[in-house]
Amino acid sequence: MSIFRRSESKKDDDARTYRLLEGLEDAYAIRTGDPCGDADLTPFEETVLFGVGYDQAETYPPAGHTFPKRG
Repeated sequence: MSIFRRSESKKDDDARTYRLLEGLEDAYAIRTGDPCGDADLTPFEETVLFGVGYDQAETYPPAGHTFPKRG
């Protein structure tokens, strides 16, 4: 077994999601000077924001999807 191979869990995915959203919030605050401003998001910021979101009512992971494995 390789030390670089591990399975991803929902907990791992959630932790990564929170880190991405915190980074997005920090980047927005630095760019605009206001962490709660009403400036438009950049295309990249929109991609991050909508890419990490998922519907809590849906089963997770989606049918047919397996978590990625490193290695």
